[in-house]
Amino acid sequence: MAQGIIHLESIHKSYFMGKQALPVLKGISLDIYKNEYVALMGPSGSGKSTLMNILGCLDTPTGGRYVLNGNDVSTMTDNSLAEVRNKEIGFVFQQFNLLPRLTAAENVALPLVYAGMNRKQRTEKAMQVLEMVGLTDRSHHKPNELSGGQCQRVAIARALVNDPSIILADEPTGNLDTKTSYEIMEIFNTIHSNGNTIVLVTHEEDIANHAHRIVRLRDGLVETDKKNEHAGQYLHHS
Repeated sequence: MAQGIIHLESIHKSYFMGKQALPVLKGISLDIYKNEYVALMGPSGSGKSTLMNILGCLDTPTGGRYVLNGNDVSTMTDNSLAEVRNKEIGFVFQQFNLLPRLTAAENVALPLVYAGMNRKQRTEKAMQVLEMVGLTDRSHHKPNELSGGQCQRVAIARALVNDPSIILADEPTGNLDTKTSYEIMEIFNTIHSNGNTIVLVTHEEDIANHAHRIVRLRDGLVETDKKNEHAGQYLHHS
């Protein structure tokens, strides 16, 4: 089968305490294909956050190969990594990570500043993605004037603004109530049906059930990697 948009070959990651190596990832091989929707699960200490950081080019493996969209990123310099990260990956975090002094539209447009786009284009593009997440009417509000769910929508719009090939979402509903979590997951479903590849890190089964494939890690290895038969059959208790 062809290589995935994400291709991991025997990825190892150790952290060093003095001379002692602490292995966190112990040889992970994985392919994620274009327009897949994958949940990464695993208990604390399973290595899922470390794997997420490597997938997001925030960290480099100690061993193995990582090929992202045809680029071997396992050996790149920090500068090249930053470039790939800005172009290929949209991040959504549990903490939203919005800048408090900027409006929703300005927060969304931030990645485009780094991409060197002019202000008029940035604003247009930001408004487009805000419309997609249903927040056009809040574009001039600052984060402290928005609810948690609205802040997460702004963060999703920011992740989408430079048309990345992959959306990486780390516990994106971790700070939200059940109803809001459901609304946010609906947005991810829409993004996926628009053709984006999504990798979602979560420890909640009901959130993982939105994904079409569930990869479970344990002790730094892939324990199971299965298609999710229940994708789309959401158990929604309002």
